[in-house]
Amino acid sequence: QVQLVESGGGLVQAGGSLRLSCAASGLSLSTYGMGWFRQAPGKEHVFVLRLSRSGYSTYYADSVKGRFTISRDNAKNTVYLQMNSLKPEDTAVYYCAAATKFSTDWDQYDYWGQGTQVTVSS
Repeated sequence: QVQLVESGGGLVQAGGSLRLSCAASGLSLSTYGMGWFRQAPGKEHVFVLRLSRSGYSTYYADSVKGRFTISRDNAKNTVYLQMNSLKPEDTAVYYCAAATKFSTDWDQYDYWGQGTQVTVSS
């Protein structure tokens, strides 16, 4: 059974940083492209960034370029989302997701985590 479990969310002041983790079981993250999405209240899932299967290619939404980075630890089968210079508009539930093909579309992913709340206060 495949599971993606996010952790690391919380409350942070604007300008602060958080690091989210996504631990996988039942699949090897080195064989999947990994994406992070976020969902604000009443809104749809929005693509944030993605890491390719090889781990060498990343793709970022314009809204997070220069502030967020994604990385992967194959030994721990875990993907990380480092978020710096956080803004109140970054407040959302953050989800990791795994896909065998490149996509920025939530529905094109194969597996999803349960999400972790990130709240940025002004």
